[in-house]
Amino acid sequence: MSIIRIGTSERGGTFWTEGEAIASLVQRETGIESQILEAGQASIENARRLDEGLIDLAFMASNWIGRASKGEIPFEHEIDIRVVAPANAGAMFFITRADNELLNVRDMVGKRVSIGPKGSGMVQHIHTIFGVLGISFDDFTPVYLSFEDGGKALEAGDVDAQWQCPYPNVVMRDISERTDVRVLEYNPDDLADLLRSVDFYRPAVMPKGFFKGVNADTEQAAVVNIIAAHARSDAETVHAFVTTMLNSLDELAEINPLFIGLGDVFDRLKSVGASSLEFGGTALHPGAIQAYRDAGYLS
Repeated sequence: MSIIRIGTSERGGTFWTEGEAIASLVQRETGIESQILEAGQASIENARRLDEGLIDLAFMASNWIGRASKGEIPFEHEIDIRVVAPANAGAMFFITRADNELLNVRDMVGKRVSIGPKGSGMVQHIHTIFGVLGISFDDFTPVYLSFEDGGKALEAGDVDAQWQCPYPNVVMRDISERTDVRVLEYNPDDLADLLRSVDFYRPAVMPKGFFKGVNADTEQAAVVNIIAAHARSDAETVHAFVTTMLNSLDELAEINPLFIGLGDVFDRLKSVGASSLEFGGTALHPGAIQAYRDAGYLS
């Protein structure tokens, strides 16, 4: 395959920047070029494009791949999808303007909150999180905007808070440089309930100074993001992609801090086995399995 078509996210988003970083190393190491494709609905749109044969690899949040393989809502039928590799485990979070009175996630009740494009995976995270917290969509005003447009609406005072994807991302960096912002915190019991109730979330700490406006260590929930393929995706291409990632973990972290700690996720293969990456019961792609065996991660 001369070109790998990679479904990511909106331009400048988490998946977009990660896709660019990995693709640059794959081309350097193997000569295989990549086409980075935007996806306004990210995980959901990418799974559907895999099914339609429009892309070869897809960035997704791990909570969606099981639904795609089982054909659960919002997917219309089962998709023969496979896990390729973890991408990152980054904290998702809410921001507000620093001059706003909001401090806590529950303070958003009765407020206008930008939660991402309608039908996107980020909106579904709101359904999941607020479902655990007992907050209905009637308790606040959801505003469906892209991250960039949501940031502009926050700056203009048209929304009171915005839901953000893992940082670093270009949109969040630009917002924090233009506007004084604050990250909303969870009540400790709420965060504990969320992590206990949802198996695809992990605890994460956003350290003080992570970006302008993070003035203290803040505990958040993180989702493991992954790279997926269709079962028919070329095994040699998947093998080359995974091998490049495994051989370049330190360099990837230097290029994009979202990859920091990725080696720990891969290392679980050695102690737990393939099941550590089979989110939602979805099997690893054969090309990925061979790459992990060749690198000593699987026996």
